[in-house]
Amino acid sequence: MPTRTTPFTEPEALARAALEMSYLDLLLGMKAGTLPRSTMMESLDFHMEEAEAGRVVFTGTPHAAFSNPLGGLHGGWYASLLDSVMGSAVQSTLPKGKGQTTLEFKLNFVRAAKLDGRPVRCEARARHVGRRTGTAEGEIVDADGKLLAHGSTTCLILDF
Repeated sequence: MPTRTTPFTEPEALARAALEMSYLDLLLGMKAGTLPRSTMMESLDFHMEEAEAGRVVFTGTPHAAFSNPLGGLHGGWYASLLDSVMGSAVQSTLPKGKGQTTLEFKLNFVRAAKLDGRPVRCEARARHVGRRTGTAEGEIVDADGKLLAHGSTTCLILDF
């Protein structure tokens, strides 16, 4: 039986970094390799590709480890990728000391991802960020540019 080993990132290390810098700088540190990816990102094979205030792009590689009992990609993988990227798009606009958490999100599945080892791209843009809530929209496209899923989120803005 195949096995996978996932590096573990101490959550406290990233939490300390998040208190010392903006989330946008945290994302850029992950991209540059000066900060580790979270264990969630490691576990689900997500990679930070691009980040600017209000826009974030991750890639992820769907593979058999994330399949449902019928052999297709589990919908929770799509949901985790979109939730992570949409929340990051909102978070990337916030100053140091502010955070966000998902209040709700909607996900529309369009087509099944191929488990062919090629990464998919997930891009999200913040649509509105106010004092108490933020919203974002995102989409996942496959390596051929075909839409796999799209969604929207509402996030609650918090003080750390």
